[in-house]
Amino acid sequence: MKVRIYQPSKTAMQSGRAKTHRWLLEYEIETPRRPEPLMGWISSGDTLNQVRLRFETKDEAIAFAEKKGWDYTVQDAAVRRVRPRNYADNFRMDRPRI
Repeated sequence: MKVRIYQPSKTAMQSGRAKTHRWLLEYEIETPRRPEPLMGWISSGDTLNQVRLRFETKDEAIAFAEKKGWDYTVQDAAVRRVRPRNYADNFRMDRPRI
């Protein structure tokens, strides 16, 4: 069985970084997804794609996958680059005009 271990990014509805510090373990999809003929929803015959296991650290998630004998891939989170900004910079005289 293949699993993916990653840190989730924040959703578009979040302004803060809550719920992004834990690590998730998700099962890879083994059956193809297809639309339901009646409603048009996307379905799959595999119910494991609904399971998400949460861990405090990446090492805990890796140890769990190795204990179960699963193949895993780890996706490290992208480094967040914060550019410092000042409100006063909006009124500088030497800033480029658009």
